[in-house]
Amino acid sequence: MSRVVYSISRLNREVRASIEGNFGAQWVEGELSNVSRPSSGHLYFSLKDPSAQVRCAMFKPRSQQLRFRPGDGMQVLAYARVTLYEPRGDFQLVVEHLEPAGEGLLRMKFEQLKQQLAAEGLFETARKRPLPPWPRAVGIVTSPSGAAVRDILNVLARRNPAIPVVVYPCAVQGAAAAGEIVAAIAAANRRAECDVLIVARGGGSLEDLWSFNEEAVVRAVAASTLPVISGVGHEIDFTLTDFAADLRAPTPSAAAELAVPDREAVLQQLTGLASRLNGGLRHRLRYAQQRVDTLSARLVHPGRRIEQHHQRLDELLGRLEPALRRTLALKQARLAAAEATLAGVTPSRRIALATSRLQSASQRLSGAMPLLLTRFKVRVTAAEQTLRAVSPLATLARGYAIVSRANGHIVRSANDVAPDETVHARLSQGALSLRVEDRLAPPADPEPPT
Repeated sequence: MSRVVYSISRLNREVRASIEGNFGAQWVEGELSNVSRPSSGHLYFSLKDPSAQVRCAMFKPRSQQLRFRPGDGMQVLAYARVTLYEPRGDFQLVVEHLEPAGEGLLRMKFEQLKQQLAAEGLFETARKRPLPPWPRAVGIVTSPSGAAVRDILNVLARRNPAIPVVVYPCAVQGAAAAGEIVAAIAAANRRAECDVLIVARGGGSLEDLWSFNEEAVVRAVAASTLPVISGVGHEIDFTLTDFAADLRAPTPSAAAELAVPDREAVLQQLTGLASRLNGGLRHRLRYAQQRVDTLSARLVHPGRRIEQHHQRLDELLGRLEPALRRTLALKQARLAAAEATLAGVTPSRRIALATSRLQSASQRLSGAMPLLLTRFKVRVTAAEQTLRAVSPLATLARGYAIVSRANGHIVRSANDVAPDETVHARLSQGALSLRVEDRLAPPADPEPPT
């Protein structure tokens, strides 16, 4: 029996492939220990719990993105690929993302809810609506005492103070914030006193902004009949409300700029359009005036027009009469030719010709009938003589008889009947019923004369 022998390199390589294929990337929570950052910029450490530990590596491109400084004893949440370090055969994790455990749990919850709502289609681009170009009024869902509402009001007043603003107050942080935000969005939709809605608050940590990641708030934003602009946090902050809104703004101030048109820019645009309109009208007027001048120069007095038409009518009448005469002569010539052709193929001539042929054929038929009858009689007489010559009755007339048994079979040999059997003999005149007394041998053929 042959044995399969692995080299250490092959064994480690296949074990690594098996581990990576079965586990892939996983979220892992544990305590940091043996944290080391060599000059290469990579980060090496161990993750442990009370019962076990595992070596971890976080390479430079990922470690440079960390927002905190990892240290021993810190509780963290890591998103890592499970693998095997082949040169030493060490089981390890290659960390793609690392964050403190408290924020990490929120981040994991954020990702799970994001995937769920995305699967339901709440973030689809097709369901997002365009903003009104000139809203009747702007609604703001935010805290009435926060910095965000002041920033939004300042921008709206600067850009277009003629557009009214309605604030729907609510808490933007804390346990009750999600319910108040949902109620404020519902009130804005129910009252229908504005054409666009800004949902906003200032920046903060993931935990500070968590109210805008609550499922109820995200669904309320997605279900709003009013177009919604999300202006939550700073430019680097993302919430699930951003994905459900019709438009995401990086800051509350930017949301205000997106909600209303800039009055000065609109006035400049209107001024430009008015200038273009005036120029276009002047150009059209000049063109129309030139057209009127040209038509005036070409205008002819109606009397002259009538004289020209009379002259043209006389000219056409003069050309019409000769044309009619030529056409009439041509039609008459064609009619005469057609009459001559018709006379040659008239039915009376064809009937007379057919009648003549019929009489001739009838005369020939009358003369041929006696000749044909004579020929048929001669043929019948010859056939009758031939039939009489080969008829069995002629043989019987010469003294022969036809002998048959009771079953009708013709007797051709004496061996065909038995003694005392009754047979019938057909003669030229009548028939006989005979009883066989004995069977005799046939007479010998007479010898030929010497």
